[in-house]
Amino acid sequence: MKLIDELFELYRDKLTGEEEDLDMITFAVLEGYDHEDLLEIVKEMDEYELQYFIRLYLLETLKGKFAQLEGKKEDSSSYYRPLH
Repeated sequence: MKLIDELFELYRDKLTGEEEDLDMITFAVLEGYDHEDLLEIVKEMDEYELQYFIRLYLLETLKGKFAQLEGKKEDSSSYYRPLH
């Protein structure tokens, strides 16, 4: 995907690739996009990229839901951060 390649080239020598760094990049990038911009990115994906995108979204969202459920079992204050 072109966006990923551009971000990687831009930050490859500046950040470590740690999850915190990647979170910072993704949230900063997404702040600059509106709904239509995001749909355009999805429209540009080939079949493999789209399936991977949906698979990753489902996986991470389900992880969050199960973590939230476990947090409620252990403690009434659970933390869940949506990935959108």
